[in-house]
Amino acid sequence: MDKAVTHFLGVDVGGTHLKIGLVDKNGQIVDFQKEDTTPFRDHKDGFGPAFIAGLAKYFEKYPEVEKVGIGLPGLISKDRTTPLEIPAIPGLNNFNLKEGLKNAYPDKEFFLENDAAAAAIGEFYFGKDNPSDNFLFITMGTGIGSALVLDGEVFKGSRGNAMEMGHMLSKGSARLETLIGRKGILDILERMIAAYPEKAGRLEGAELGTHLLVDTAKEGNEVSLMVFKEVGLMLGEAIVSTIRILDVTEVYFGGGISAGLEFMLPEIERTIRQYLTIYYNKDLVLKKATLENNAGTLGAAALCFMGSGL
Repeated sequence: MDKAVTHFLGVDVGGTHLKIGLVDKNGQIVDFQKEDTTPFRDHKDGFGPAFIAGLAKYFEKYPEVEKVGIGLPGLISKDRTTPLEIPAIPGLNNFNLKEGLKNAYPDKEFFLENDAAAAAIGEFYFGKDNPSDNFLFITMGTGIGSALVLDGEVFKGSRGNAMEMGHMLSKGSARLETLIGRKGILDILERMIAAYPEKAGRLEGAELGTHLLVDTAKEGNEVSLMVFKEVGLMLGEAIVSTIRILDVTEVYFGGGISAGLEFMLPEIERTIRQYLTIYYNKDLVLKKATLENNAGTLGAAALCFMGSGL
């Protein structure tokens, strides 16, 4: 490896795994590691100190790295030093992670961000569709995450954690993420199978998961298509409200469940066309994000570009 080439470390922190990539300036993942977080969660000193110590082996492996981006699954302080509410890793809450990292590795520069915002920045810098400086990014996975890229930067809000679309109230005053996060979608699927067993096909009696849902939708399974239609309606209604507030013209969809976007889009578009006026509709573009499974790692690495002049 040519050590003169600039590389960045992207660390996507999840509840069960870390995804760590060595990334070049063009958004190519040169090397990739996936690590179980159980030893960090069970460590006597807590997740934060264990995570910090655990990075040492990567700095030994990649001595050329000077900048490290870290995506975190939850709320973070506006100065991007301290995780505040990380439901998957409560041991990180109110732990000044950036200070700990700087103390341990004073020759490195660290950039922390919410994981959905990091994915949006990854799409901004490395996306194949060359997004504009202003777009809404929605990630669909275990939960619903979102971010607004405004004039090429993450819009943080007054305290640092704007754009939590997953916590918008939807049907029955339930949170959107409860309704159409992974568990919510599988709840809809179970309900549809029970209501239409004659249309369920190989879904009946199967171990349900989002991969199966997408695969059966591609096969034309009526129940799977009805599930995506219901999800598309709820997501479309949330997007209508968000577009009215933000006046954006580009919306990108990422996350694992976006693999089924083609089956949600007709209902999303129908809902948007119905409830938004010509002003909002005429220039609106809805797209699948292009980084796919690498969004978390590339997004974390892309944080190193923010304010660095790269």
